[in-house]
Amino acid sequence: MKSILKPLLTIAAMALGMTAVATLPARALVEINVNKGNVEPLPIAITDFQGEIGAQISDIVSADLKRSGLFAPIDKSAFIEKIANPDAQPRFDDWKVINAQALVTGSVGKEADGRIRAQYRLWDTFAGQQMSGEQFFANDANTRRVAHIIADAIYERLTGEKGYFDTRVVFIDESGAKNARKKRLAIMDQDGANVRYLSDGKSIVLTPRFSPNRQEITYMSYESGQPRVYLLQIETGQRELVGNFPGMTFAPRFSPDGQKVIMSLLRDDGNSNIFAMDLRSRSTTRLTNSTAIDTSPSYSPDGSKVVFTSDRGGRAQIYVMGADGSGQTRISFGDGVYSTPVWSPRGDLVAFTKQTGGEFQIGVMKTDGSGERILSSGFQQEGPTWAPNGRVLMFFRDSAGGPKLVSVDLTGRNEQPIPTANFASDPAWSPLLE
Repeated sequence: MKSILKPLLTIAAMALGMTAVATLPARALVEINVNKGNVEPLPIAITDFQGEIGAQISDIVSADLKRSGLFAPIDKSAFIEKIANPDAQPRFDDWKVINAQALVTGSVGKEADGRIRAQYRLWDTFAGQQMSGEQFFANDANTRRVAHIIADAIYERLTGEKGYFDTRVVFIDESGAKNARKKRLAIMDQDGANVRYLSDGKSIVLTPRFSPNRQEITYMSYESGQPRVYLLQIETGQRELVGNFPGMTFAPRFSPDGQKVIMSLLRDDGNSNIFAMDLRSRSTTRLTNSTAIDTSPSYSPDGSKVVFTSDRGGRAQIYVMGADGSGQTRISFGDGVYSTPVWSPRGDLVAFTKQTGGEFQIGVMKTDGSGERILSSGFQQEGPTWAPNGRVLMFFRDSAGGPKLVSVDLTGRNEQPIPTANFASDPAWSPLLE
């Protein structure tokens, strides 16, 4: 048995084997190739889990997998076999008839100590064998998390890559009239559920950013009348002032080890340059020294490089430099103006916002600037943030009256609205929860 969540969240997992059925060796049923421009979703049957809240759990699993664009859950009305015992070998022929290439069965029950026990089994219907199976124990408050974790396990087993469903997104909740907008720092599950407010809306808050290895964020607040950057521990609510930065253009982004933040500051000489701050000593190091506007820095996942935008060539383009400021090199040469570059967690791509021809585009390019691809275009959209597996982006788009959150995968063909009660902007995706 192993713990898979933070101490405040009591969930544990163990593998489920079967004595009569061998578990298939690891192989992916879904091939991910974003260069094809299209991915054929895998037909998968997700049965209602046995138990009082079993259908709720399986519905969340189904919704997660469908939203990824890689899976096509089959309508339950087409099911021939009605699963009475989720631990028993299913009648594979009944599932092959409806072209279910994978099948998920499971159950949810209560333990004597009050905990919820949820278990699932994943079957390869055409091979006629179990692919994987696990069971999880959780308290009542974490039933949705159990569903997301199961979806992640299925995603990983079928694609060979980590999932991204057991994650959260911090964002700016916007409500009220456009000329008197109330902005609150908020957090939710990646599917829009479980919204929780982290600030009261009395002061303007902007640009939250997640730590890459902790449930901790930075954000900028004007509660004192001046821009101040804070560190906030999500679980405990403990807040710490990082510093006053009257010339800051965006809130800082963390280094991969969480020990530094990098930011753009406007100094007395009128130039906007990039600085790194050590969070322990609070000492800052200047990384660029140009007469242009250098802004929007983001570390590579190994911490060795930084991507940023600069208008030193006449208009804002994307540059890459060493983490110490060395080797500053322009990598984008397309028409238009580039902004908000963010390095992928996989290290292979940089996401960006591009303004050209009267529209805003969300795109990606390789880290040397080659292979630029536009994933989404709209009237006004910006601020991409990566899912922790580097396969999906979330950003915000101006809609009727205000901004809304949208996700898109790397094919650009699977765009999904993220439901929020109010307008929403500036999303930042968390790492996988532990």
